[in-house]
Amino acid sequence: MKKPLLTLAAFVATCAAHAEPVTYAIDPSHTFVSYEVNHMNTSTSRGRFDRKEGSVTIDRQAGTGKIDVTIDTRSIDTGVPALDTEMKGADFFNAARFATARFVGDKVSFDGDRVSAVSGNLTMLGKTLPVTLKATHFNCYTNPMLKREVCGGDFDTPLARSQWGMSYGVQYGVPDSIRLLIQVEAVKQ
Repeated sequence: MKKPLLTLAAFVATCAAHAEPVTYAIDPSHTFVSYEVNHMNTSTSRGRFDRKEGSVTIDRQAGTGKIDVTIDTRSIDTGVPALDTEMKGADFFNAARFATARFVGDKVSFDGDRVSAVSGNLTMLGKTLPVTLKATHFNCYTNPMLKREVCGGDFDTPLARSQWGMSYGVQYGVPDSIRLLIQVEAVKQ
């Protein structure tokens, strides 16, 4: 009788050790993609993108994961309509030609069971370059209204915008360095 119990215990332990990756859909009402740039060494100029979509896959047991976020560059909102138009123009996001930017992170780093960084590629203005987003917060919880697990965090990275061909204004003192922020919450599917 002990042999079947030991076999069952070994089977359960094996299944637990080989947990499947879990996929989460990005909740656009709790996900914010924004940027910050120093304006003439005086103040911080900010903008956000109101439309975004994507998914997050995490396998905590294997210590792997993937994040895929698509950003609609036409949805930029700086709070100033004239600046929104300028930012959508050819000197900056060129939204008429490049309606989306996309981050695909395929290397997820963990600190224990919490995501600490995501490395991958950012495609913007038709050019793809590697970036690493550092997590400043990460947590999973059971949403009391949805009755499903939600995971998310705050991620950011500095970018040299000229690497993607967005160098307008550098000659006037607008810094090349910007800070990209992705604050994400995603719902288990």
